Amino acid sequence: MPAKNQTSMRRVSMTIGAHDLPLRSHAERALNDYFASLNGHHPARLYDLVMREVEEPLFRTVLDYAEGNQSRAAVILGINRGTLRKKLRELGLSSG
Repeated sequence: MPAKNQTSMRRVSMTIGAHDLPLRSHAERALNDYFASLNGHHPARLYDLVMREVEEPLFRTVLDYAEGNQSRAAVILGINRGTLRKKLRELGLSSG
């Protein structure tokens, strides 16, 4: 395993070890914090907000883990490479 992936895996392990929380729990906590910060305002279009906030770091992190290999990244994400390339363009993460 290349050093870059080992560093990423160590970072993930340290995060999980430090908090012992799966991704779902982190998301739930972030949403609860969001609702608590509304100060009486009513949320709207929450789905769109969450997708905008999560998609870009998801794709960026998976591409980093896959060392830029889009075919590997697509497999990790469970989508086809064409869909990955389209999303990368939409998110401004693609050079082409």
